[in-house]
Amino acid sequence: MNHLDKILLETRKSVTQLKKTISIAGLEDRINEFSKRCFIETLKRKTSLKEIAVIAEIKRSSPSKGVIRENFILEDIARDYADNGATCLSILTDEPFFGGNIEYLERARNIVKIPILRKDFIIDSFQVTETKAKGADCILLIVAALDDHELKDFYDQSKAIDLDVLIEIHNLEELERALKISPELLGINNRNLSSFEVDIQNSIDLMKKIPSDITVISESGILKQPDLKNLSSAGIYGFLIGEKFMRAESPGQDLLELISL
Repeated sequence: MNHLDKILLETRKSVTQLKKTISIAGLEDRINEFSKRCFIETLKRKTSLKEIAVIAEIKRSSPSKGVIRENFILEDIARDYADNGATCLSILTDEPFFGGNIEYLERARNIVKIPILRKDFIIDSFQVTETKAKGADCILLIVAALDDHELKDFYDQSKAIDLDVLIEIHNLEELERALKISPELLGINNRNLSSFEVDIQNSIDLMKKIPSDITVISESGILKQPDLKNLSSAGIYGFLIGEKFMRAESPGQDLLELISL
């Protein structure tokens, strides 16, 4: 089993238990509680002008690296990012593998005004409703974690409750599957799910196959300004970056230095 398989196995167990304790009706009652912050439009406004747009990630740990940030104060990190040029936030809510928490979404929302992505492993329609009810503006759907039926159903469900959707792919086969649902926003993950090796050339290669009307985000392995320049030369101006910033004393200052081209 690779890392993704292990995570999905645990996620299914967790969601099964969660559905026994939390009412879906109670979540549905909350889906209109939070006003929409337009995640995709916010990114498009910058990337369409060929300006760098960064989705800055809040992540305490990872299954491959262990604890990434010991001094973890969610509100301070969210504010630091927003004050230093983050276009949007990505917040890991998976607890067993990434040290996240679903309550981080609303806590961050109360601190910043920029749109928020729930970064997690969505395998059940319950989680889609939960994402909206807890204050996220956008949800991540990972093609590698879903069959075509699930991908379309969760995409349609998300759009029906006014959630933006980031569809994540790793390779050409996943791109072809993703294009069947006409996504507005695609994330290309540069991490190989089997070896966990990272290569930003993956984004450059796949970008050539993506229709020009789709907003594209490059994820993983973006560490320095030459990476941004290489990717922007290929037509990619949106980036999801987390681990690099989370290891810095000030994640926001590290972000500011990276985007000050």
